[in-house]
Amino acid sequence: MDSADKTASAADEKRNTAFFGQPRGLRTLFMTEMWERFSFYGMKAILLFYMWYLIAGGQLNVSRPTAASIMAIYVSMVYLAGALGGFMADRVLGERRTVFWGGVLIMLGHIVLALPGATAALFGAMALLVLGTGLLKPNVSSMVGSLYGADDPRRDSGFSIFVFGINLGSFLAPILVGWTQKSFGFHAGFSLAAIGMLFGLIQFHFGQKDLSEETLYAPDPLQREEIRPLVFKTIFGIVALALVIVLMNLMGWNSINDYINLLTVVAVLLPISYFFIMTTSPKVTSLERSRVFAYIPLFLAAVLFWAIEEQGSIVLATFAADRVNYADLPNWLSWFKPAMFQSMNPFFIMLYTPFFAWLWTAWGKKQPSAPMKFSVGLMFAGVSFLLMAIPGHLWGTAVKVSPLWLIGSWALVIIGEMLISPVGLSVTTKLAPHAFMSQMMSMWFLSSSAGSALNAQLVRLYNPANEVAYFAIFGICSVLLGVVLVLLVPKINKLMSGVR
Repeated sequence: MDSADKTASAADEKRNTAFFGQPRGLRTLFMTEMWERFSFYGMKAILLFYMWYLIAGGQLNVSRPTAASIMAIYVSMVYLAGALGGFMADRVLGERRTVFWGGVLIMLGHIVLALPGATAALFGAMALLVLGTGLLKPNVSSMVGSLYGADDPRRDSGFSIFVFGINLGSFLAPILVGWTQKSFGFHAGFSLAAIGMLFGLIQFHFGQKDLSEETLYAPDPLQREEIRPLVFKTIFGIVALALVIVLMNLMGWNSINDYINLLTVVAVLLPISYFFIMTTSPKVTSLERSRVFAYIPLFLAAVLFWAIEEQGSIVLATFAADRVNYADLPNWLSWFKPAMFQSMNPFFIMLYTPFFAWLWTAWGKKQPSAPMKFSVGLMFAGVSFLLMAIPGHLWGTAVKVSPLWLIGSWALVIIGEMLISPVGLSVTTKLAPHAFMSQMMSMWFLSSSAGSALNAQLVRLYNPANEVAYFAIFGICSVLLGVVLVLLVPKINKLMSGVR
């Protein structure tokens, strides 16, 4: 090896350990995702309150319950759009360009919200944010994996660092954007979210040279003979949607709630159709089919869990605005505002992650099976809502209460998330039929979409008059379904055929 080769090799080695012993490209993806999550959770923390502001000013002609439904269906569509992002990266643009243009759309969405424009701007911005997040979110994570060889021992720690970046951005955003909104107005808050995404795009643009070359190209590009059928399918889908909308208008179903109902049906029917296709496909062996059937109750449990967890930015945000006595906070927290409670979710994830990582390692093969973890996680989600029923039961819903009730609720539901979210990702890959590996992973994200879509119907029911019943009923149902899942664990384990 001559001196030039030795110099190049040394430079490559340094680049491959330049970020806390990790590849330099991890820094690029860490910062990109941190700023994207900053922009997303910053916007999400104040979006419901912004709709209330528009309602109060007569610029948005809906009720508060409908605003809650809009918020829920928006989150559902964000998760649903991930399927489009995966397709665009795999078949058209490649991961790198898909992520970049997704970030551009996200930034434009925040800019639209930052400008005066009322209802049209609100829904236009939501469309941009749904498309942008769908393009960016699923592909950033997969790009992290491309930084490592198959046997690289740094892979797990690299993903841990990356996940920390996600939660760091998610934690800081509600605090900074919430303070900005309270101090300078909603449009300033959305501007800060746009600036966050701009920082992410700048970091990604200048750091992409450190990413794997394979991320620049579509791994399975569309062939010439595939383009025409795809165009026909797209046109057919657009025409079918247009006919449905025309039919809805002819029947008088043309309110915002009616369109929310339509999107809810789509988000629920999509995973059902996936399950039908997988369980009837000749490409699936009898053993794989058994494992798909085992996955169905876990999927349903995940849907219910996300339906509760995602109410943090809707129902619990409403509770934070209307029912919390901020005078109970110490003087050094006098600046704390309702939107800032959205930082509790990533805070507890960062707090719990080291413990659960140690716990599963310490237990080794003695740890509970995936279905049992799901069962307990569902119970914790239910208990988090049962806790929220207590203050209204004790003192009524007209009295403002300590913020500790909210903090306690988040502390409980995130224990459930630690039992369900990472375990769900792992068990999805283990139970997936070989012919449907990618679609099965999409199914896991569709559980979040379906849960949020159900939320679009459920959150309309919440109001001060039925606060106690709302939290109690959903909490009890979640706990009972967790108990039912415990009883089904032996049957599910049998269907899983050796997979834990």
